[in-house]
Order: sequence, then C-alpha cells, then structure tokens
Amino acid sequence: MADRLTQLQDAVNSLADQFCNAIGVLQQCAPPASFSNIQTAINKDQPANPTEEYAQLFAALIARTAKDVDVLIDSLPSEESTAALQAASLRQLEEENHEAAARLEEVVYRGDMLLEKIQNALADIAQSQLRTRNGALSQPSPAES
Repeated sequence: MADRLTQLQDAVNSLADQFCNAIGVLQQCAPPASFSNIQTAINKDQPANPTEEYAQLFAALIARTAKDVDVLIDSLPSEESTAALQAASLRQLEEENHEAAARLEEVVYRGDMLLEKIQNALADIAQSQLRTRNGALSQPSPAES
C-alpha cells in the first residue's frame, strides 16, 4: 500500500488526466460555432448529442477525484504535529494493535476448542451409527426366526 503522499500525487495526476480527457472529448464532439441566427435555430431543432452525456460523466469523475484529493489532504499530519506527538500516536496505535492481537488470539483459541468439541461429537455420532448398523446386520431379522 502506498503512503498518503503517493496516493495524493496519484489522485492529482488522475485529476489532471480527467481534465485533459474532458477537454479533448468536448473539442472532438462540439458542433461548429455559427454566428448567424438561422444556423442557431437549426441547431436547436437537432436532437441532443452525446456531448451532454460526456459532460455529465466527466463532471462526476472530476468531482469524485477532487473529493478524494480533499480526503487525502485532510488525512495528512498537520503542521502542529511534532515528532513527539507522532511518536506518542504511534505508541498508542501499537498498544491498540497488541490488544487487538490478544483478542484475536483468544477468539481463535475458543474457535479451536469449539471445533474440537464439534469434531468429537461428530466422531461419537459416526461411531453410534456404525454400532447401530453392525448390530442390525448381526441380529437375525424377525422373518428368519
């Protein structure tokens, strides 16, 4: 996983790509400009072109990427954050990590114990079924007596 600055740089590069692509598509799909009133009336009667769809698509992409950039910027450490504060924060995170690891180990241990109980119960059931089948096979049927 990349660090936050790399993620921020990637998001800014993506935003620049989206702006360039949006401008290129709009230039490619844009109808020629006309200065006469007659041509304007003709253009109004024509059906909507895909430029509107492209504009909405690129607007959504650009807005989402800009929001991602804002989130990444907000996640960066502030100027007030000193090395001592960052070290304390890291120590606290490490303690929380150790506590979570201990809880996870306990859950895994309980899961293993439960699995062992289930396997023992299944083995008992299988043994009972085998004894029942063997007993039924060894006893003569009432028709044979």
